[in-house]
Amino acid sequence: MSRLFPRTALWSRRLRAALAVLATAVAMCGVVLAATSTPSSAATCNGYVGLTFDDGPTGSTSALLNVLRNNGVRATMFNVGQNVQNNRSAAQAQVAAGMWVGNHSWNHAHMTSMSQSQMQSDLSQTSSAIQSATGSRPVLFRPPYGETNSTLQSVASSLGMRQVIWDVDSQDWNGASVSQIVANASRLQAGQVILMHDGIQNTRDAIPQIMANLTSRNLCPGMISPSTGRAVAPDGTTPPPTTTPPPAGGTCTATATTPNVWGDRYNTSVTVSGASTWTVVVAITSPQRVSTIWNGTATWDSSGTVMTMRSNGSGNTFGFTTMTNGNSSARPQIRSCTSG
Repeated sequence: MSRLFPRTALWSRRLRAALAVLATAVAMCGVVLAATSTPSSAATCNGYVGLTFDDGPTGSTSALLNVLRNNGVRATMFNVGQNVQNNRSAAQAQVAAGMWVGNHSWNHAHMTSMSQSQMQSDLSQTSSAIQSATGSRPVLFRPPYGETNSTLQSVASSLGMRQVIWDVDSQDWNGASVSQIVANASRLQAGQVILMHDGIQNTRDAIPQIMANLTSRNLCPGMISPSTGRAVAPDGTTPPPTTTPPPAGGTCTATATTPNVWGDRYNTSVTVSGASTWTVVVAITSPQRVSTIWNGTATWDSSGTVMTMRSNGSGNTFGFTTMTNGNSSARPQIRSCTSG
């Protein structure tokens, strides 16, 4: 007994030491878990933006979903029907990761060259493929290349879908660098939608920085409302107003010209006189949408057709690019110019 006791005592001491280490590890683990859950629960959302990814699912969809999940992002995936049919599991993974899935045509064709019956068949086939794979029929439609007309919009509506273009083009499809994608995304304002694509490494690499910028401005990723086409809270509630009344002050004059016109878009240049700081309210005719702005800070009303542009220190001339979306004749209207 005298020879066994020291071994028993030694074993007991080692056991107590091991349990103490284990208890410390558990306690530390608990601290880590608590720390990682705090930011999401403490997030403040003063507005929502729509992050959208076209052309999926691809062989890189899993990698994209991992980045989105790691950054707490829910986004809208505009899927190509043929890709869904060939990769049903990836489409299912999108939904399982909390993403919303929209219709992006069957094989990304130029749909405005189709007949109405061809459009109907294309979009219906795509929606059926998405529903078969995910269990839900899409309520949003993005036309390939942003090309649309009144016939295509009518067909999409007849199939229960709202057409969604974009306010900001990330240019990832055009070989934009990570920093360029981040800079483009930084122009997003509450309610607006950005175009990005599945399958592009630079886009995946840009997501953490995009989210950091949005968080610094109290903007959060949201869903796209099927009734307005604007970004709203993930539960579908209306976000806070994105346009505030212009500041009190005198009047100024804003003069708009259209220096560049292309087949699917045009540029507008607005020159302000009578004030060095100003607020200009501009109305866009639906279904036209502004895709890019410069030399000003823009916010939008809930309809997405009334833009309030404020000076940002870049001078007294600002501009923007408008996608015609089938309405090539309308031009923006200046509603007011206020100084101060």
